[in-house]
Amino acid sequence: MITGLDHVQPAAPPGSEGALREFYGGVPGLREIPKPWGLADRGGCWFEAGALAQLHLGIEDDFRPARKAHPALRVTGLRAYARRLTGHGVRVTWDDRLPDHDRFHAYDPVGNCLEFLERRSGG
Repeated sequence: MITGLDHVQPAAPPGSEGALREFYGGVPGLREIPKPWGLADRGGCWFEAGALAQLHLGIEDDFRPARKAHPALRVTGLRAYARRLTGHGVRVTWDDRLPDHDRFHAYDPVGNCLEFLERRSGG
């Protein structure tokens, strides 16, 4: 029986950890968590995405950004989140096609797609 989602792992190019830490730690404000000893030497970085899931960014030598596949981050105060991202120079694209939700897409500094969404009241 599946009991939940533990983590999502988008890829990133070698040497991008500094930009990833600045973006994920600063713009959406995720908290970086240490990688376990046996995995730390592989590069990349891990973040908490709420209490129940993590976002792991893994290094891939022949990296290509995920433009379609993406993690979806559920937030509160979605419009304030969008303003926060645009204030950091991140372009957001609103999408109203998901029933009972407000949402937008944005891209991290290495080109991976991210979705931010919030359930509408009464939905």
